[in-house]
Amino acid sequence: MHIAIIMDGNGRWASRRRLPRSAGHRAGAKTVSAIVEAAARRGVDTLSLYAFSAANWQRPKAEVSALFALLRRYLLSQTQRCLEQAIRINVIGRRDRLSPTLRDLIEQSEAVTAHCTGMLLRIAVDYSAQHSLMAACRRLQAHDDVDRVRFGAELAAADHSVIAAPDVDLLIRTGGEQRLSDFLLWECAYAELSFLPTLWPDFDDKAFDQCLQDFAARDRRFGRISSADAKQVSHG
Repeated sequence: MHIAIIMDGNGRWASRRRLPRSAGHRAGAKTVSAIVEAAARRGVDTLSLYAFSAANWQRPKAEVSALFALLRRYLLSQTQRCLEQAIRINVIGRRDRLSPTLRDLIEQSEAVTAHCTGMLLRIAVDYSAQHSLMAACRRLQAHDDVDRVRFGAELAAADHSVIAAPDVDLLIRTGGEQRLSDFLLWECAYAELSFLPTLWPDFDDKAFDQCLQDFAARDRRFGRISSADAKQVSHG
């Protein structure tokens, strides 16, 4: 199972408490740690988290710096915990606009956990699905025999993804907004969508389990008709 999460609402969480936005991001980082471990315990194969979009560069410089400081702190403090739980780390997205220090840290975390066979944790940083799709198209423009598998492989390469990740089964977005915001557009073609009013720092194990229960109750037909409808047709 591949779950993707758009972690939205840190700033509003802080504003409602009359705290600086950085406090909301710190609270959100704690939620990241808790949900990563919860997903691993529940047997999720792949967890993709939208940490920093390409559009987020437009935010105030101080906030951008705080977000990258949190990412560095997460990699430094959580890589060992991921290793202990057999969680493999992979940061997807552009790297050319990241600092050399952060790029080195990302590569170290990926290398240390490369042999892990448990959950794959994908952290999207400076990520834009549109940019990745265009990059994959440019890589394939000289090829005539492009199929879905080949395109997926080139898309993974454009994203610095260690594997061509499976399609997203469930996409969760916290914070009340109901859009994909340029996240995993190719992989979410048949994803079930769950939009929650809960702000990301308030998202917990209980809310995560509720999303899983709601997902289990959905009838995923992928263009086919349901088994009940098929039976009705056969007897019709």
